[in-house]
Amino acid sequence: MSERILIPLDGSKLGESALSYVEGLISRMAPGEKVTITLLHVITEVIHDLNLQGGGEVVSIPYTEDELTKMKDGATDYLNKVSDGLRNEKLTVICKVSVSTNPADEIIKTEEEVNADLVAMSTHGRGGISRFAFGSIADKVMRGGTTPVLMVRASE
Repeated sequence: MSERILIPLDGSKLGESALSYVEGLISRMAPGEKVTITLLHVITEVIHDLNLQGGGEVVSIPYTEDELTKMKDGATDYLNKVSDGLRNEKLTVICKVSVSTNPADEIIKTEEEVNADLVAMSTHGRGGISRFAFGSIADKVMRGGTTPVLMVRASE
């Protein structure tokens, strides 16, 4: 059984689908082992885009420090709430919030930092045009990282 599990969360209930699978795996396959779970939330450094009238140009404005601080505080509160349901005597939960322009790269970087044995994440199961348009973070993590990935298909 994996002793260090990384679970990226996006703040949605769909994104939390992997949590119950991980809890089940731990209880069935490693009931006596000490397991560390790292919950990761990546704030995507999406830029405010403003369309200028007339010229059709887009001007990008980065988030302010105040905006980023509020987003980090909100993400930390969210991860702490999620972790409250996971804590027990054999389980250590670590919460980590990162800011990045590329969530998949940040997840891969974090899996190396925490020396994860397993990455467990939910996938929205997009296909076709929507996958092409939005990309798949889960797919990028699976193909770009070196750690095994457990993908749980999120259901509505």
